[in-house]
Amino acid sequence: MSAISLRGVTKTFGDVIAVDNVSLEIASGEFFAMLGPSGSGKTTMLRLIAGFELPDAGTIALNGHDVSLKAPFERNVNTVFQDYALFPHMNVLENVAYGLKVKGVSKTERVVRAKDALDRVKLADYGSRKPSQLSGGQRQRVALARALVNEPEVLLLDEPLGALDLKLRQEMQRELKEIQQEVGITFIFVTHDQEEALSMADRIALFNHGRIEQLGSATEIYEHPASEFVAGFVGTSNLLRDEASQRILGKSGTFSIRPEKISISSSGDRRANGIIKNITYRGAHSTITVDLGDGAELNLLHPHDGQHGANLTLGQALEISWNSVHEFQVKP
Repeated sequence: MSAISLRGVTKTFGDVIAVDNVSLEIASGEFFAMLGPSGSGKTTMLRLIAGFELPDAGTIALNGHDVSLKAPFERNVNTVFQDYALFPHMNVLENVAYGLKVKGVSKTERVVRAKDALDRVKLADYGSRKPSQLSGGQRQRVALARALVNEPEVLLLDEPLGALDLKLRQEMQRELKEIQQEVGITFIFVTHDQEEALSMADRIALFNHGRIEQLGSATEIYEHPASEFVAGFVGTSNLLRDEASQRILGKSGTFSIRPEKISISSSGDRRANGIIKNITYRGAHSTITVDLGDGAELNLLHPHDGQHGANLTLGQALEISWNSVHEFQVKP
């Protein structure tokens, strides 16, 4: 049985269709990401699952039970927000135990469960501190512990790492995945950061204009983008269209080729000649932009050993190649 089942879910705000006839099955125990740019419908979809918004059409089921019109407290889900939403006047242990207190759980039991939840997020010794005494990453862990202590069937995470710096965000990505695997409950993670979705999720739903543009594993979405939007939003992609695709690939349509699939060599079964238009140093590699003429260009990743450009210069003529199995036709 699916943890979450959506059937033709639609939500409008005035003339704006925020979620447009979305149907989706999310498996029990799955780490599922809803990815997309601002205004794509992903956050509204999360709020519909949580019960903060009610659908105009369609149904939302939680473990087989229709919860479409039920209030948030009638759904066994919890939400972790980007701003943490901690009570500043309570200490960490009291914050984590608060939901249990509202449910009428005895003080003894809620203290035991709150301490266990804090231990799970590596904050066992922080129970007596106030939120103001914690770092951003620690406050995020407290918010996560507060959600987990209620033992929800589904945990909803609304861009929970967006306020953290890069290093801490990457650390929390690993920890969230480890915690999810340990507790075994369904995580639904909303983000606009494609790297977060690719590194953490079992499956990804990529939203655009209120609809799911593509649904699949990280590998499927990255390696086989279904549309120009997917190819451009998830990672970096070269797009060859119309005359350029006919001239370079010998076929019409729009095709996506990832930069890392192209090399400065003649080893691939597809080859092209061009002029270096730009070199951007990125540490372990440089991004090379090659002008193929008539407005067509391709970007490739050129590895090197700390030498900027590795003997390449602007205006230099060179041959590049790739294998045709890495060309994927995408819809506009």
